[in-house]
Amino acid sequence: MNAPRELHLGELRFSDYTQPMDSEKRNALIQALSAIVPSASLLTAPEALRPYECDGLAGYRQLPAVVVLPTEESQVVAILKAAHRMDVPVVARGAGTGLSGGAMPHRGGIVLSLARFKSILSIDPVSRTARVQPGVRNAAISEAAAPFGLYYAPDPSSQIACSIGGNVAENSGGVHCLKYGLTVHNVLRVRAITIEGDVIELGSEALDSPGLDCLSTMVGSEGMLAVTTEVTVRLIPKPQLARVIMASFDDVEKSGAAVANLIAAGIIPAGLEMMDQKTTAAVEEFVHAGYDLNAQAILLCESDGTPEEVEEEIGRMKEVLAQNGATDMRVSESEDERLRFWSGRKNAFPAAGRVAADYYCMDGTIPRRRLGEMLKRISEMEKKYNLGCMNVFHAGDGNLHPLILFDVSNPGEFHRAELFGAEILELCVEFGGTVTGEHGVGIEKINSMCVQFSPEERIGFFAVKRAFDPVGLLNPGKAIPTLSRCAEYGRMHVHHGALKFKELPRF
Repeated sequence: MNAPRELHLGELRFSDYTQPMDSEKRNALIQALSAIVPSASLLTAPEALRPYECDGLAGYRQLPAVVVLPTEESQVVAILKAAHRMDVPVVARGAGTGLSGGAMPHRGGIVLSLARFKSILSIDPVSRTARVQPGVRNAAISEAAAPFGLYYAPDPSSQIACSIGGNVAENSGGVHCLKYGLTVHNVLRVRAITIEGDVIELGSEALDSPGLDCLSTMVGSEGMLAVTTEVTVRLIPKPQLARVIMASFDDVEKSGAAVANLIAAGIIPAGLEMMDQKTTAAVEEFVHAGYDLNAQAILLCESDGTPEEVEEEIGRMKEVLAQNGATDMRVSESEDERLRFWSGRKNAFPAAGRVAADYYCMDGTIPRRRLGEMLKRISEMEKKYNLGCMNVFHAGDGNLHPLILFDVSNPGEFHRAELFGAEILELCVEFGGTVTGEHGVGIEKINSMCVQFSPEERIGFFAVKRAFDPVGLLNPGKAIPTLSRCAEYGRMHVHHGALKFKELPRF
């Protein structure tokens, strides 16, 4: 076994991430993996590797050396031990729905797909927990728990496809995360394998577990610390009733003020989402949800609980919305109508694909009180970059998802979209927010991390990385920028995303 290699802060440049594996080493790797999994679980031909060249961030892609699809935890242990012994990078992959390039392969490494780990191992309706493998779809957990009157609360828009292992990697949220929390608030225990092949368990099904809170460190770590093989999640009772208000506003700043004032009034809606006029027009044509197409912005404000609780909270929310300039309000009168109101928000991303050849989905957070101001500034950026932008926000927690519209077949448009997105993220930091809310950093936002975090903070990030992965083989080159990278970013005076990854093929 190789001696642990210290992960120096200047060591991982992005160009290192794209170096191919020499043929002799690749042949040895294939031979080692062939002794662990059957031939059908080991992909080596270029046409078989092609589906794994990117995740949902399709702008950057490259082929891995190999893809391996284990079906048992013992195989994962053996694969990681082999990678560690042979000094081969490993990128764990779930459903491939991530939007920050976190699962993009290392050209000289292994893609370790957990897609075949798709069993729901147990559901305990008494303790209200589910124990699942990482390849289980997010929505499948709620489907399995439904007979017990329970469900899993985090509901990203990709929930019909995204896997719980990917949700753990990115700390995914969803339209109901304001009241019920992100993935980190709903995961009780993670079983994972380190790069050395050691099995670890973080957290427990008890109310608390002794020692450091390593579970919270693992959730959102983007596959850089260990490979998840089992997750225990919290289930909650399905509410007796849920109703949603669709509120229209003739000014985006009024809608932003309404969001801030709802929370200030002590109201925590089950969901609180905002869409601008471009978005409502696109999704209305797609799903026919009944949106007000004249409104500059609409808010979807949901209440759930007992019928009495919902009636009281709906009344309070309507009062605050009216005080903040809502021009119209409709309250769902049936479950079908409630789901129809939400269908547009859930389908905003595919709707963007209907109105533009391509779109670039951003993800950042800002204080709620600045939502309206951010929309105004994005409108100015549309003129600056000569590109359209549809805006959908998890407004309750200030999580933005601007969808920048472009056509990659037009020279320069993708680059302008990158600049547009990076400027939005820099503005998020300027407003007192962050460069990511739930999509992760991956490769997409690694330059923007240089804007938000100091050298001392980045040293702290690498210290955590070294504690779990001292040789730096798990998803290297992602999420945490090296000091040398940030120095280069600043020295070249490259702002708004102009320094990109020339080593990678785009589209």
